[in-house]
Amino acid sequence: QVQLVESGGGLVQAGGSLRLSCAASGRTFSSYAMGWFRQAPGKEREFVAAISWSGVGTYYADSVKGRFTISRDNAKNTMYLQMNSLKPEDTAVYYCAARKLAIVANTEARYDYWGQGTQVTVSS
Repeated sequence: QVQLVESGGGLVQAGGSLRLSCAASGRTFSSYAMGWFRQAPGKEREFVAAISWSGVGTYYADSVKGRFTISRDNAKNTMYLQMNSLKPEDTAVYYCAARKLAIVANTEARYDYWGQGTQVTVSS
């Protein structure tokens, strides 16, 4: 089993920054890609960013490109999402996810494990 736990969410004013972390525990895979998704109230979960197992391949949603940076530390079994220049529209519950393959993916269905989510609220 693989368990994912997000942390780092909170309240921040527009233009501010937050760093989210996702710690993986349990029976991890030798190589697996990870990603971040978010879900605002009344909306479907949407893709934010993804990173390959090696950390070389990254992919961002257009809405966050240039503002967010995804990274991972496999030795610590942890993935990060550095969020800068936050906007009110970034307000959502952020979820980390992992897939059994090493290559990035931006579709929810391609991920196998999910965290519980962490709330990010950006005030205007």
